[in-house]
Amino acid sequence: MSIVTKSIVNADAEARYLSPGELDRIKGFVTTGEKRLRIAQTLTENRERIVKQAGDQLFQRRPDVVSPGGNAYGQEMTATCLRDLDYYLRLVTYGVVAGDVTPIEEIGLVGVREMYKSLGTPIEGVAEGVRGLKSAATSLLSGEDATEAGSYFDYVIGGLQ
Repeated sequence: MSIVTKSIVNADAEARYLSPGELDRIKGFVTTGEKRLRIAQTLTENRERIVKQAGDQLFQRRPDVVSPGGNAYGQEMTATCLRDLDYYLRLVTYGVVAGDVTPIEEIGLVGVREMYKSLGTPIEGVAEGVRGLKSAATSLLSGEDATEAGSYFDYVIGGLQ
């Protein structure tokens, strides 16, 4: 839920107008909108490159994942692993656009640990893959944009651990 929606819902629940503080936060949200959209567009336009780099980095750091018996062993399972990385990159773009981690939490992190545990997938490997996404993605962004995007990747990594 964006800051705009949250502010409106909270004010309406209390049957009041938006406070000066809420209006200032909304103004800040609107002011940073162009930056957030620029970041999301860069990540979206480079998603294949980012996912490939993150996968290569993960498989280099965690060869057990692609070795016989590993969760990404074989062409089909490797493709599934890369699909999951793409999913987390997409979640990050949602968070960036919303200027909030709520979409990441509600869409992608609720129950994720339990799901991976039931599949026998080492959650540490998934978190390592998201670290690779962060590295590849932030290398394409300017310093301030990289910092902004990095915080959303960090949120996903924290949610996986």
